[in-house]
Amino acid sequence: MNETLKSLYDRFYTPLPLTEYEQEVETCHRQLIERLEKPERKLVLQIIDTQNHIIEERSLDSFLCGFRLAW
Repeated sequence: MNETLKSLYDRFYTPLPLTEYEQEVETCHRQLIERLEKPERKLVLQIIDTQNHIIEERSLDSFLCGFRLAW
């Protein structure tokens, strides 16, 4: 059942336009690249990737819970 709900999520979920925040993240990312050495940059990118994964999982979980509640 979760696969069916995930398919619904993928089909109907529209991400919010967050261009201002995305621009801020990009600006901060450039500043970090300029200031950090390669090992530290790699660690920061790993943290960002992990946070993005957590956000995606929470978004999907929220959708599934809301769908079940509505059902």
